[in-house]
Amino acid sequence: MAKKKKKVDENNQVLATNRKARHDYQILDTWEAGVVLLGTEIKSLREGKASLVDAFAIIDNGEVWLHNLHIPTYSMGSWTNHSPKRTRKLLLHRREIDSLMGKVRDGNRTLVPLKLYLVNGRVKLELGLAQGKQDYDKRQDIKRRTEEREVTRELGRRIKGINA
Repeated sequence: MAKKKKKVDENNQVLATNRKARHDYQILDTWEAGVVLLGTEIKSLREGKASLVDAFAIIDNGEVWLHNLHIPTYSMGSWTNHSPKRTRKLLLHRREIDSLMGKVRDGNRTLVPLKLYLVNGRVKLELGLAQGKQDYDKRQDIKRRTEEREVTRELGRRIKGINA
């Protein structure tokens, strides 16, 4: 039986988010994946230092790999420190990987990391199946958000009795 996708709760600590991903891509679906890390990487993450800006995931030989996730070296580390932009393995179930392979292969879709967070002391990554937006799509989104903002302001003014 398939497990339900877990949502990020308020008690889970968010380590990094990729805000630009939602601007540049249309997110079609999301998955939660574990990340294989070294000891100094988790210590550096707990300090709140991570960047998902240029990160992406690929499927290679039936395994999902995360590229360009920047985790800076641990300040108290020694010669055992990790490389900041090394390739990291993502942990997903076989049927999830097979499903992702089919969806990525079908069209111009990619796997984009959206959020890095802690769940019960373990680092999890919210991975999104994304399709690139064109410039006109981005402009339409900005226009829609602006219109919604103006409507809520006008409603607030009417409720307060302010005529502008």
